[in-house]
Amino acid sequence: MMSSEQRREVGEGSSTTNATLAPSDHHHHHQLSPTPQLSRYESQKRRDWNTFGQYLKNHKPPVPLSQCNYNHVLDFLRYLDQFGKTKVHLNGCLYFGQFEQVGSCSCPLKQAWGSLDALIGRLRAAYEENGGLQETNPFANSAIRIYLREVRDSQAKARGIPYKKKKKRRKIQINVSINNNEAN
Repeated sequence: MMSSEQRREVGEGSSTTNATLAPSDHHHHHQLSPTPQLSRYESQKRRDWNTFGQYLKNHKPPVPLSQCNYNHVLDFLRYLDQFGKTKVHLNGCLYFGQFEQVGSCSCPLKQAWGSLDALIGRLRAAYEENGGLQETNPFANSAIRIYLREVRDSQAKARGIPYKKKKKRRKIQINVSINNNEAN
Protein backbone atom coordinates (compact mmCIF):
# COMPACT_ATOMS: atom_id res chain seq x y z
CA MET A 1 0.00 0.00 0.00
CA MET A 2 1.25 3.48 -0.85
CA SER A 3 1.50 6.26 1.64
CA SER A 4 -0.40 9.44 0.92
CA GLU A 5 2.96 11.19 0.41
CA GLN A 6 3.96 8.70 -2.32
CA ARG A 7 0.50 8.90 -3.89
CA ARG A 8 0.75 12.70 -4.01
CA GLU A 9 4.17 12.57 -5.70
CA VAL A 10 3.00 10.11 -8.35
CA GLY A 11 -0.22 11.91 -9.09
CA GLU A 12 0.97 15.50 -8.84
CA GLY A 13 -0.25 17.37 -11.92
CA SER A 14 -1.76 14.35 -13.60
CA SER A 15 -5.10 12.63 -13.75
CA THR A 16 -3.85 9.64 -11.74
CA THR A 17 -3.91 11.34 -8.34
CA ASN A 18 -6.10 8.73 -6.70
CA ALA A 19 -4.64 5.71 -8.49
CA THR A 20 -2.38 3.39 -6.57
CA LEU A 21 0.48 1.75 -8.34
CA ALA A 22 1.08 -1.95 -7.90
CA PRO A 23 4.17 -2.75 -5.85
CA SER A 24 7.02 -4.14 -7.90
CA ASP A 25 7.13 -7.43 -5.96
CA HIS A 26 3.42 -8.03 -6.62
CA HIS A 27 2.24 -10.32 -9.45
CA HIS A 28 0.72 -7.47 -11.47
CA HIS A 29 2.88 -6.53 -14.42
CA HIS A 30 0.71 -3.61 -15.52
CA GLN A 31 1.46 -0.40 -13.73
CA LEU A 32 -0.36 2.83 -14.30
CA SER A 33 2.03 5.25 -15.88
CA PRO A 34 0.96 8.85 -15.97
CA THR A 35 0.91 10.18 -19.53
CA PRO A 36 2.99 13.30 -19.87
CA GLN A 37 0.70 16.29 -19.93
CA LEU A 38 1.37 18.56 -22.88
CA SER A 39 1.99 22.24 -22.35
CA ARG A 40 -0.61 24.70 -23.60
CA TYR A 41 1.66 25.51 -26.56
CA GLU A 42 2.20 21.85 -27.48
CA SER A 43 -1.53 21.11 -27.23
CA GLN A 44 -2.37 24.08 -29.42
CA LYS A 45 0.34 23.12 -31.92
CA ARG A 46 -1.06 19.57 -32.17
CA ARG A 47 -4.62 20.89 -32.56
CA ASP A 48 -3.51 23.36 -35.26
CA TRP A 49 -1.58 20.65 -37.11
CA ASN A 50 -4.60 18.32 -37.06
CA THR A 51 -6.88 21.14 -38.24
CA PHE A 52 -4.57 21.95 -41.14
CA GLY A 53 -4.35 18.25 -42.05
CA GLN A 54 -8.14 18.02 -42.04
CA TYR A 55 -8.33 21.14 -44.22
CA LEU A 56 -6.05 19.49 -46.79
CA LYS A 57 -8.13 16.28 -46.72
CA ASN A 58 -11.34 18.24 -47.28
CA HIS A 59 -9.78 20.27 -50.10
CA LYS A 60 -11.23 19.59 -53.56
CA PRO A 61 -9.31 17.55 -54.69
CA PRO A 62 -7.64 16.39 -51.45
CA VAL A 63 -4.02 17.47 -51.11
CA PRO A 64 -1.43 15.08 -49.64
CA LEU A 65 0.84 16.81 -47.16
CA SER A 66 3.85 15.98 -49.34
CA GLN A 67 2.33 18.14 -52.14
CA CYS A 68 1.26 21.02 -49.90
CA ASN A 69 2.78 24.37 -50.82
CA TYR A 70 2.52 27.98 -49.67
CA ASN A 71 -0.63 28.54 -51.79
CA HIS A 72 -2.47 25.95 -49.71
CA VAL A 73 -1.28 27.72 -46.55
CA LEU A 74 -2.51 31.08 -47.87
CA ASP A 75 -5.88 29.53 -48.77
CA PHE A 76 -6.06 28.06 -45.25
CA LEU A 77 -5.40 31.46 -43.66
CA ARG A 78 -8.12 33.08 -45.79
CA TYR A 79 -10.49 30.21 -44.95
CA LEU A 80 -9.94 30.87 -41.23
CA ASP A 81 -11.13 34.47 -41.61
CA GLN A 82 -14.74 33.27 -41.56
CA PHE A 83 -14.21 32.25 -37.92
CA GLY A 84 -12.54 35.53 -36.94
CA LYS A 85 -13.71 37.84 -34.17
CA THR A 86 -11.80 41.00 -35.09
CA LYS A 87 -13.77 43.74 -36.85
CA VAL A 88 -11.67 45.06 -39.73
CA HIS A 89 -13.15 48.25 -41.17
CA LEU A 90 -13.17 48.67 -44.94
CA ASN A 91 -11.86 51.78 -46.64
CA GLY A 92 -15.32 53.37 -47.16
CA CYS A 93 -16.55 52.71 -43.60
CA LEU A 94 -17.23 55.65 -41.26
CA TYR A 95 -15.07 53.97 -38.64
CA PHE A 96 -12.10 53.27 -40.91
CA GLY A 97 -9.00 54.62 -39.21
CA GLN A 98 -10.86 55.27 -35.95
CA PHE A 99 -9.47 53.70 -32.81
CA GLU A 100 -12.86 53.46 -31.06
CA GLN A 101 -16.06 52.36 -32.76
CA VAL A 102 -19.20 53.98 -31.33
CA GLY A 103 -21.82 52.48 -33.68
CA SER A 104 -22.32 49.37 -35.71
CA CYS A 105 -21.23 48.71 -39.26
CA SER A 106 -21.28 45.83 -41.72
CA CYS A 107 -17.51 45.44 -42.02
CA PRO A 108 -16.28 41.84 -41.89
CA LEU A 109 -14.93 39.96 -38.91
CA LYS A 110 -11.52 38.45 -39.57
CA GLN A 111 -8.74 36.65 -37.78
CA ALA A 112 -6.51 39.04 -35.90
CA TRP A 113 -2.98 39.41 -37.24
CA GLY A 114 -1.43 38.28 -33.95
CA SER A 115 -3.46 35.07 -34.01
CA LEU A 116 -2.41 34.28 -37.58
CA ASP A 117 1.22 35.06 -36.83
CA ALA A 118 1.23 32.73 -33.80
CA LEU A 119 -0.60 30.03 -35.80
CA ILE A 120 2.01 30.12 -38.56
CA GLY A 121 4.77 29.85 -35.97
CA ARG A 122 3.18 26.74 -34.46
CA LEU A 123 2.49 25.15 -37.86
CA ARG A 124 6.01 25.90 -39.02
CA ALA A 125 7.40 24.03 -36.01
CA ALA A 126 4.87 21.19 -36.34
CA TYR A 127 5.73 20.66 -40.01
CA GLU A 128 9.37 19.97 -39.19
CA GLU A 129 8.51 17.90 -36.11
CA ASN A 130 6.34 15.70 -38.33
CA GLY A 131 9.14 14.90 -40.76
CA GLY A 132 9.03 17.88 -43.11
CA LEU A 133 12.27 19.39 -44.29
CA GLN A 134 13.15 22.91 -43.23
CA GLU A 135 14.04 23.80 -46.82
CA THR A 136 10.58 22.81 -48.12
CA ASN A 137 8.51 24.13 -45.21
CA PRO A 138 5.51 25.89 -46.84
CA PHE A 139 4.85 27.82 -43.60
CA ALA A 140 8.31 29.41 -43.84
CA ASN A 141 7.85 30.64 -47.40
CA SER A 142 8.41 34.36 -48.02
CA ALA A 143 4.89 34.64 -49.49
CA ILE A 144 3.50 33.79 -46.02
CA ARG A 145 5.61 36.52 -44.38
CA ILE A 146 4.44 39.03 -47.00
CA TYR A 147 0.80 38.03 -46.47
CA LEU A 148 1.12 38.40 -42.69
CA ARG A 149 2.78 41.80 -43.09
CA GLU A 150 -0.09 42.96 -45.35
CA VAL A 151 -2.68 41.70 -42.84
CA ARG A 152 -0.88 43.46 -39.98
CA ASP A 153 -0.61 46.75 -41.87
CA SER A 154 -4.20 46.72 -43.15
CA GLN A 155 -5.61 45.91 -39.72
CA ALA A 156 -3.53 48.61 -38.08
CA LYS A 157 -4.63 51.16 -40.71
CA ALA A 158 -8.29 50.13 -40.36
CA ARG A 159 -8.13 50.78 -36.62
CA GLY A 160 -6.07 53.94 -36.89
CA ILE A 161 -3.12 52.39 -35.12
CA PRO A 162 0.22 52.97 -36.79
CA TYR A 163 2.33 49.87 -36.42
CA LYS A 164 5.80 50.80 -35.31
CA LYS A 165 8.43 48.15 -35.44
CA LYS A 166 10.34 48.00 -32.20
CA LYS A 167 13.89 49.04 -32.77
CA LYS A 168 16.50 46.79 -31.31
CA ARG A 169 18.63 48.55 -28.78
CA ARG A 170 22.28 48.47 -29.53
CA LYS A 171 24.40 47.37 -26.66
CA ILE A 172 27.15 49.86 -26.29
CA GLN A 173 30.28 48.45 -24.80
CA ILE A 174 32.54 50.91 -23.16
CA ASN A 175 35.91 49.60 -22.30
CA VAL A 176 37.27 51.85 -19.67
CA SER A 177 40.86 51.32 -18.94
CA ILE A 178 42.20 53.33 -16.07
CA ASN A 179 45.88 53.56 -16.09
CA ASN A 180 47.55 55.69 -13.45
CA ASN A 181 50.37 56.55 -15.79
CA GLU A 182 47.97 58.05 -18.37
CA ALA A 183 46.25 60.18 -15.74
CA ASN A 184 49.47 62.17 -15.19
